[in-house]
Amino acid sequence: MIESKFAVVHYAEIGLKGRNRAFFERVLAENIIRRFQGLDSVRVERLPGRFLVQASVPLSESTWEERLRKVFGIAYFAPAVPVRKSLEAIEEAILKNFPQDPPGPFRISASRADKRFPLTSLELERRLGEVVRSYTGRPVDLKNPAVTVHVEITHPSAIIYFTRKEGPGGLPVGVSGKVGLLLSGGIDSPVAGFLTLKRGCRVVPIHFHSQPFGNWMASEEKAIEIVRVLMEWGMEPYIYIVPIGDIQQEIVLSAPSAFRLIFYRRLMLRVAEKIMEMEGGLALVTGDSLGQVASQTLENIVAISQAVSMPILRPLIGFDKAEIIKLASSIGTYEISIRPGEDCCQFLMPIKVATRPALSEILEAEKELDMERMVRHALESMRKVELKSG
Repeated sequence: MIESKFAVVHYAEIGLKGRNRAFFERVLAENIIRRFQGLDSVRVERLPGRFLVQASVPLSESTWEERLRKVFGIAYFAPAVPVRKSLEAIEEAILKNFPQDPPGPFRISASRADKRFPLTSLELERRLGEVVRSYTGRPVDLKNPAVTVHVEITHPSAIIYFTRKEGPGGLPVGVSGKVGLLLSGGIDSPVAGFLTLKRGCRVVPIHFHSQPFGNWMASEEKAIEIVRVLMEWGMEPYIYIVPIGDIQQEIVLSAPSAFRLIFYRRLMLRVAEKIMEMEGGLALVTGDSLGQVASQTLENIVAISQAVSMPILRPLIGFDKAEIIKLASSIGTYEISIRPGEDCCQFLMPIKVATRPALSEILEAEKELDMERMVRHALESMRKVELKSG
Protein backbone atom coordinates (compact mmCIF):
# COMPACT_ATOMS: atom_id res chain seq x y z
CA MET A 1 0.00 0.00 0.00
CA ILE A 2 1.38 3.37 -1.02
CA GLU A 3 2.03 6.13 1.52
CA SER A 4 1.95 9.59 0.09
CA LYS A 5 1.61 13.24 1.02
CA PHE A 6 -0.59 13.67 -2.05
CA ALA A 7 -3.94 12.44 -3.33
CA VAL A 8 -5.62 13.17 -6.64
CA VAL A 9 -9.36 13.86 -6.47
CA HIS A 10 -11.69 13.79 -9.45
CA TYR A 11 -15.07 15.36 -8.94
CA ALA A 12 -18.46 14.15 -10.10
CA GLU A 13 -21.24 16.43 -11.38
CA ILE A 14 -19.21 19.61 -10.94
CA GLY A 15 -17.60 18.91 -14.30
CA LEU A 16 -20.98 19.56 -15.94
CA LYS A 17 -21.39 23.01 -14.40
CA GLY A 18 -20.89 26.19 -16.43
CA ARG A 19 -20.23 29.63 -15.05
CA ASN A 20 -20.84 28.49 -11.46
CA ARG A 21 -18.19 25.77 -11.65
CA ALA A 22 -15.63 27.78 -9.66
CA PHE A 23 -18.13 28.15 -6.80
CA PHE A 24 -18.76 24.39 -6.71
CA GLU A 25 -15.03 23.69 -6.80
CA ARG A 26 -14.37 26.12 -3.95
CA VAL A 27 -17.03 24.53 -1.72
CA LEU A 28 -15.73 21.03 -2.47
CA ALA A 29 -12.17 22.10 -1.62
CA GLU A 30 -13.37 23.59 1.69
CA ASN A 31 -15.23 20.37 2.52
CA ILE A 32 -12.13 18.28 1.81
CA ILE A 33 -10.03 20.46 4.13
CA ARG A 34 -12.72 20.18 6.82
CA ARG A 35 -12.62 16.36 6.69
CA PHE A 36 -8.95 16.41 7.77
CA GLN A 37 -9.43 18.67 10.79
CA GLY A 38 -8.04 17.02 13.88
CA LEU A 39 -5.87 14.67 11.83
CA ASP A 40 -3.66 16.78 9.62
CA SER A 41 -3.55 20.09 7.83
CA VAL A 42 -4.04 19.81 4.10
CA ARG A 43 -4.05 22.18 1.18
CA VAL A 44 -6.03 21.71 -2.01
CA GLU A 45 -4.67 22.76 -5.40
CA ARG A 46 -7.15 23.12 -8.24
CA LEU A 47 -5.98 21.53 -11.49
CA PRO A 48 -7.92 21.16 -14.76
CA GLY A 49 -10.81 18.79 -13.98
CA ARG A 50 -9.34 17.57 -10.68
CA PHE A 51 -7.77 18.52 -7.34
CA LEU A 52 -4.37 17.67 -5.92
CA VAL A 53 -4.62 17.38 -2.13
CA GLN A 54 -1.39 17.76 -0.17
CA ALA A 55 -0.90 16.73 3.47
CA SER A 56 1.95 17.93 5.66
CA VAL A 57 3.12 14.33 6.23
CA PRO A 58 2.73 11.10 4.24
CA LEU A 59 -0.61 9.40 4.88
CA SER A 60 -1.51 5.76 4.37
CA GLU A 61 -3.87 4.63 1.66
CA SER A 62 -6.44 3.67 4.32
CA THR A 63 -6.25 7.15 5.90
CA TRP A 64 -6.84 8.85 2.57
CA GLU A 65 -9.79 6.52 1.97
CA GLU A 66 -11.29 7.04 5.42
CA ARG A 67 -11.33 10.82 4.95
CA LEU A 68 -12.24 11.23 1.29
CA ARG A 69 -14.83 8.51 0.69
CA LYS A 70 -17.47 10.47 2.64
CA VAL A 71 -17.03 13.82 0.88
CA PHE A 72 -19.98 14.39 -1.44
CA GLY A 73 -18.95 15.72 -4.83
CA ILE A 74 -16.01 13.32 -5.26
CA ALA A 75 -16.25 10.79 -8.10
CA TYR A 76 -13.01 8.96 -7.28
CA PHE A 77 -9.64 9.55 -5.63
CA ALA A 78 -6.25 7.93 -5.06
CA PRO A 79 -2.98 8.47 -3.21
CA ALA A 80 -0.72 9.98 -5.85
CA VAL A 81 2.83 10.89 -6.82
CA PRO A 82 3.23 14.25 -8.62
CA VAL A 83 6.37 14.53 -10.78
CA ARG A 84 7.91 16.78 -13.42
CA LYS A 85 6.39 16.49 -16.88
CA SER A 86 9.34 14.70 -18.39
CA LEU A 87 9.37 11.15 -19.68
CA GLU A 88 12.37 10.27 -17.54
CA ALA A 89 10.76 11.57 -14.33
CA ILE A 90 7.51 9.74 -15.06
CA GLU A 91 9.28 6.45 -15.80
CA GLU A 92 11.40 6.72 -12.67
CA ALA A 93 8.38 7.43 -10.44
CA ILE A 94 6.39 4.51 -11.86
CA LEU A 95 9.21 2.01 -11.40
CA LYS A 96 9.99 3.27 -7.89
CA ASN A 97 6.37 3.03 -6.71
CA PHE A 98 5.11 0.07 -8.76
CA PRO A 99 3.25 -2.23 -6.31
CA GLN A 100 4.46 -5.78 -5.77
CA ASP A 101 0.94 -6.96 -5.00
CA PRO A 102 -1.23 -8.11 -6.52
CA PRO A 103 0.92 -10.15 -8.92
CA GLY A 104 -0.12 -10.50 -12.52
CA PRO A 105 -0.45 -8.39 -15.67
CA PHE A 106 -0.66 -4.62 -15.79
CA ARG A 107 -1.82 -1.83 -18.03
CA ILE A 108 -1.02 1.85 -18.44
CA SER A 109 -3.92 4.33 -18.54
CA ALA A 110 -2.75 7.78 -19.63
CA SER A 111 -4.63 11.04 -20.09
CA ARG A 112 -3.27 14.34 -21.35
CA ALA A 113 -4.93 17.52 -20.08
CA ASP A 114 -1.83 19.46 -21.18
CA LYS A 115 -1.86 19.04 -24.95
CA ARG A 116 1.60 20.62 -25.19
CA PHE A 117 3.13 17.38 -23.92
CA PRO A 118 4.99 15.88 -26.92
CA LEU A 119 3.42 12.39 -26.76
CA THR A 120 -0.25 11.59 -27.23
CA SER A 121 -2.02 9.50 -24.57
CA LEU A 122 -1.72 6.36 -26.71
CA GLU A 123 1.96 6.96 -27.47
CA LEU A 124 2.64 7.53 -23.76
CA GLU A 125 0.85 4.30 -22.82
CA ARG A 126 2.92 2.30 -25.31
CA ARG A 127 6.20 3.86 -24.23
CA LEU A 128 5.58 3.43 -20.50
CA GLY A 129 4.12 -0.06 -20.98
CA GLU A 130 7.32 -1.23 -22.63
CA VAL A 131 9.45 0.27 -19.85
CA VAL A 132 7.39 -1.39 -17.09
CA ARG A 133 7.26 -4.73 -18.92
CA SER A 134 11.00 -4.79 -19.34
CA TYR A 135 11.66 -3.81 -15.72
CA THR A 136 9.11 -6.06 -13.97
CA GLY A 137 8.81 -8.94 -16.40
CA ARG A 138 5.03 -8.70 -16.14
CA PRO A 139 2.83 -9.00 -19.23
CA VAL A 140 0.44 -6.32 -20.45
CA ASP A 141 -3.30 -7.05 -20.29
CA LEU A 142 -5.61 -4.22 -21.35
CA LYS A 143 -8.83 -5.99 -20.36
CA ASN A 144 -8.10 -7.71 -17.04
CA PRO A 145 -4.99 -6.16 -15.45
CA ALA A 146 -3.99 -6.91 -11.87
CA VAL A 147 -2.46 -3.42 -11.64
CA THR A 148 -3.44 -0.28 -13.54
CA VAL A 149 -0.91 2.54 -13.67
CA HIS A 150 -2.70 5.86 -14.11
CA VAL A 151 -0.70 8.73 -15.59
CA GLU A 152 -2.29 12.17 -15.92
CA ILE A 153 -0.42 14.95 -17.72
CA THR A 154 -1.81 18.13 -16.15
CA HIS A 155 -0.74 21.70 -15.38
CA PRO A 156 1.86 22.09 -13.92
CA SER A 157 2.95 18.48 -13.29
CA ALA A 158 2.29 14.86 -14.14
CA ILE A 159 0.36 12.76 -11.60
CA ILE A 160 0.86 9.03 -11.13
CA TYR A 161 -1.34 6.71 -9.08
CA PHE A 162 -2.23 3.02 -8.89
CA THR A 163 -5.26 2.31 -6.66
CA ARG A 164 -8.39 4.26 -7.47
CA LYS A 165 -11.20 4.45 -4.92
CA GLU A 166 -14.81 5.40 -5.58
CA GLY A 167 -16.19 8.51 -3.94
CA PRO A 168 -19.86 9.05 -3.02
CA GLY A 169 -20.64 11.29 -6.02
CA GLY A 170 -23.34 13.92 -5.80
CA LEU A 171 -22.80 17.61 -5.09
CA PRO A 172 -20.64 19.25 -2.40
CA VAL A 173 -22.57 19.92 0.80
CA GLY A 174 -23.32 23.62 0.96
CA VAL A 175 -24.05 24.45 -2.68
CA SER A 176 -27.83 23.86 -2.55
CA GLY A 177 -29.03 25.82 0.46
CA LYS A 178 -30.11 24.83 3.98
CA VAL A 179 -32.98 22.51 4.92
CA GLY A 180 -34.47 21.12 8.12
CA LEU A 181 -34.67 17.34 8.56
CA LEU A 182 -37.43 15.91 10.73
CA LEU A 183 -35.28 13.18 12.30
CA SER A 184 -37.37 10.62 14.15
CA GLY A 185 -34.65 8.17 15.14
CA GLY A 186 -36.27 5.47 13.00
CA ILE A 187 -34.84 3.89 9.86
CA ASP A 188 -36.21 6.20 7.16
CA SER A 189 -35.46 9.78 8.14
CA PRO A 190 -31.66 9.33 8.51
CA VAL A 191 -31.57 7.95 4.95
CA ALA A 192 -33.62 10.92 3.73
CA GLY A 193 -31.08 13.21 5.39
CA PHE A 194 -28.19 11.35 3.76
CA LEU A 195 -29.73 11.68 0.28
CA THR A 196 -30.38 15.38 0.85
CA LEU A 197 -26.75 15.89 1.83
CA LYS A 198 -25.79 14.13 -1.40
CA ARG A 199 -27.68 16.78 -3.38
CA GLY A 200 -25.56 19.51 -1.78
CA CYS A 201 -27.86 20.75 0.99
CA ARG A 202 -26.80 21.76 4.46
CA VAL A 203 -29.03 19.64 6.68
CA VAL A 204 -30.20 20.75 10.14
CA PRO A 205 -31.62 17.83 12.19
CA ILE A 206 -34.78 18.43 14.25
CA HIS A 207 -35.92 15.72 16.65
CA PHE A 208 -39.31 15.54 18.39
CA HIS A 209 -39.96 13.24 21.34
CA SER A 210 -42.69 12.62 23.89
CA GLN A 211 -41.03 14.00 27.04
CA PRO A 212 -42.17 13.65 29.80
CA PHE A 213 -43.84 10.41 28.69
CA GLY A 214 -42.52 7.11 27.33
CA ASN A 215 -38.92 6.18 26.63
CA TRP A 216 -38.07 9.63 25.33
CA MET A 217 -34.49 9.59 26.64
CA ALA A 218 -33.59 6.59 24.48
CA SER A 219 -35.21 8.30 21.50
CA GLU A 220 -33.10 11.42 22.04
CA GLU A 221 -29.90 9.40 22.48
CA LYS A 222 -30.57 7.52 19.23
CA ALA A 223 -31.19 10.74 17.33
CA ILE A 224 -27.97 12.31 18.61
CA GLU A 225 -25.95 9.21 17.72
CA ILE A 226 -27.44 9.18 14.22
CA VAL A 227 -26.46 12.82 13.77
CA ARG A 228 -22.89 12.00 14.82
CA VAL A 229 -22.75 9.36 12.07
CA LEU A 230 -24.19 11.73 9.47
CA MET A 231 -21.83 14.52 10.53
CA GLU A 232 -19.10 12.51 8.80
CA TRP A 233 -21.08 12.98 5.59
CA GLY A 234 -21.51 16.72 6.19
CA MET A 235 -24.57 17.13 8.43
CA GLU A 236 -24.62 20.22 10.66
CA PRO A 237 -22.91 19.60 14.05
CA TYR A 238 -25.97 20.31 16.18
CA ILE A 239 -29.53 19.11 16.66
CA TYR A 240 -32.75 20.76 17.79
CA ILE A 241 -34.57 18.69 20.43
CA VAL A 242 -38.28 19.46 20.80
CA PRO A 243 -40.38 17.79 23.55
CA ILE A 244 -44.07 17.63 22.65
CA GLY A 245 -45.49 14.93 24.97
CA ASP A 246 -47.77 17.27 26.88
CA ILE A 247 -49.03 18.81 23.62
CA GLN A 248 -49.77 15.34 22.26
CA GLN A 249 -51.75 14.58 25.40
CA GLU A 250 -53.78 17.72 24.80
CA ILE A 251 -54.46 16.68 21.19
CA VAL A 252 -55.68 13.28 22.41
CA LEU A 253 -58.26 14.98 24.63
CA SER A 254 -59.47 17.45 21.99
CA ALA A 255 -59.26 15.79 18.56
CA PRO A 256 -60.92 12.81 16.85
CA SER A 257 -58.86 9.66 17.46
CA ALA A 258 -58.45 8.80 13.76
CA PHE A 259 -56.94 12.25 13.05
CA ARG A 260 -54.55 12.22 16.00
CA LEU A 261 -51.41 11.20 14.08
CA ILE A 262 -52.16 13.72 11.34
CA PHE A 263 -52.32 16.52 13.89
CA TYR A 264 -49.05 15.37 15.48
CA ARG A 265 -47.36 15.66 12.11
CA ARG A 266 -48.96 18.97 11.23
CA LEU A 267 -47.72 20.33 14.55
CA MET A 268 -44.17 19.07 13.94
CA LEU A 269 -44.05 20.62 10.47
CA ARG A 270 -45.19 23.98 11.83
CA VAL A 271 -42.53 23.92 14.55
CA ALA A 272 -39.83 22.80 12.11
CA GLU A 273 -40.82 25.57 9.72
CA LYS A 274 -40.37 28.17 12.46
CA ILE A 275 -36.96 26.72 13.35
CA MET A 276 -35.86 26.87 9.72
CA GLU A 277 -37.08 30.44 9.36
CA MET A 278 -34.72 31.27 12.24
CA GLU A 279 -31.95 29.26 10.54
CA GLY A 280 -32.45 30.87 7.14
CA GLY A 281 -33.52 27.53 5.68
CA LEU A 282 -35.46 27.08 2.46
CA ALA A 283 -37.24 23.70 2.87
CA LEU A 284 -38.09 20.79 5.15
CA VAL A 285 -37.17 17.13 4.63
CA THR A 286 -39.08 14.05 5.78
CA GLY A 287 -38.58 10.30 5.44
CA ASP A 288 -41.99 9.68 3.86
CA SER A 289 -42.31 6.78 1.42
CA LEU A 290 -45.61 6.81 -0.43
CA GLY A 291 -48.04 4.24 0.97
CA GLN A 292 -45.54 2.67 3.38
CA VAL A 293 -47.64 3.33 6.50
CA ALA A 294 -51.09 4.75 7.19
CA SER A 295 -49.87 8.31 7.65
CA GLN A 296 -48.13 8.21 4.24
CA THR A 297 -51.09 7.70 1.96
CA LEU A 298 -51.31 10.39 -0.68
CA GLU A 299 -54.36 11.88 1.02
CA ASN A 300 -52.56 12.11 4.36
CA ILE A 301 -49.41 13.52 2.80
CA VAL A 302 -51.57 16.27 1.24
CA ALA A 303 -53.38 16.95 4.52
CA ILE A 304 -50.16 17.07 6.54
CA SER A 305 -48.26 19.19 4.02
CA GLN A 306 -50.98 21.83 3.96
CA ALA A 307 -49.97 22.91 7.47
CA VAL A 308 -46.92 24.84 6.20
CA SER A 309 -45.99 27.01 3.25
CA MET A 310 -42.33 25.92 3.19
CA PRO A 311 -41.55 23.28 0.52
CA ILE A 312 -41.23 19.70 1.80
CA LEU A 313 -38.66 17.41 0.18
CA ARG A 314 -39.26 13.64 0.33
CA PRO A 315 -36.18 11.85 -1.06
CA LEU A 316 -37.60 8.39 -0.23
CA ILE A 317 -41.02 8.85 -1.82
CA GLY A 318 -40.46 6.03 -4.36
CA PHE A 319 -38.32 3.71 -2.20
CA ASP A 320 -39.59 0.46 -0.70
CA LYS A 321 -38.59 -0.63 2.80
CA ALA A 322 -35.96 -3.12 1.65
CA GLU A 323 -34.20 -0.41 -0.39
CA ILE A 324 -34.26 1.98 2.57
CA ILE A 325 -32.86 -0.63 4.97
CA LYS A 326 -30.08 -1.51 2.53
CA LEU A 327 -29.04 2.13 2.25
CA ALA A 328 -29.34 2.69 6.01
CA SER A 329 -27.03 -0.27 6.58
CA SER A 330 -24.46 1.04 4.11
CA ILE A 331 -24.24 4.48 5.72
CA GLY A 332 -24.08 3.17 9.30
CA THR A 333 -27.44 4.28 10.74
CA TYR A 334 -29.52 1.10 10.59
CA GLU A 335 -28.17 -0.58 13.73
CA ILE A 336 -28.76 2.62 15.71
CA SER A 337 -32.27 3.10 14.35
CA ILE A 338 -33.50 -0.37 15.38
CA ARG A 339 -32.53 0.04 19.02
CA PRO A 340 -35.40 0.45 21.51
CA GLY A 341 -36.63 3.98 21.96
CA GLU A 342 -40.03 5.44 21.18
CA ASP A 343 -40.29 8.45 18.90
CA CYS A 344 -43.14 10.86 19.45
CA CYS A 345 -45.41 9.30 16.84
CA GLN A 346 -45.44 6.02 18.78
CA PHE A 347 -46.76 7.81 21.85
CA LEU A 348 -50.56 7.76 22.31
CA MET A 349 -51.08 6.11 18.92
CA PRO A 350 -54.76 5.70 18.00
CA ILE A 351 -56.20 2.25 17.34
CA LYS A 352 -57.06 3.33 13.80
CA VAL A 353 -55.52 6.08 11.66
CA ALA A 354 -57.58 7.82 9.00
CA THR A 355 -56.00 6.92 5.64
CA ARG A 356 -58.12 8.94 3.21
CA PRO A 357 -59.43 11.98 5.02
CA ALA A 358 -60.75 14.98 3.17
CA LEU A 359 -58.65 18.08 3.84
CA SER A 360 -61.84 19.93 4.78
CA GLU A 361 -62.45 17.40 7.58
CA ILE A 362 -58.95 17.91 8.94
CA LEU A 363 -59.23 21.68 8.89
CA GLU A 364 -62.63 21.60 10.57
CA ALA A 365 -61.45 19.27 13.33
CA GLU A 366 -58.29 21.33 13.87
CA LYS A 367 -60.41 24.33 14.85
CA GLU A 368 -60.80 22.64 18.24
CA LEU A 369 -57.05 22.93 18.79
CA ASP A 370 -55.12 26.10 19.54
CA MET A 371 -52.28 25.21 17.18
CA GLU A 372 -50.60 28.60 17.36
CA ARG A 373 -50.28 28.32 21.14
CA MET A 374 -49.05 24.72 20.82
CA VAL A 375 -46.34 25.77 18.35
CA ARG A 376 -45.23 28.59 20.65
CA HIS A 377 -45.09 26.20 23.60
CA ALA A 378 -43.00 23.69 21.63
CA LEU A 379 -40.56 26.40 20.54
CA GLU A 380 -40.21 27.64 24.11
CA SER A 381 -39.45 24.09 25.28
CA MET A 382 -36.92 23.18 22.58
CA ARG A 383 -33.18 23.23 23.02
CA LYS A 384 -30.26 23.25 20.60
CA VAL A 385 -27.59 20.64 21.33
CA GLU A 386 -24.10 21.31 19.93
CA LEU A 387 -22.19 18.16 19.00
CA LYS A 388 -18.57 17.24 18.46
CA SER A 389 -17.48 14.49 16.11
CA GLY A 390 -16.04 11.27 17.46
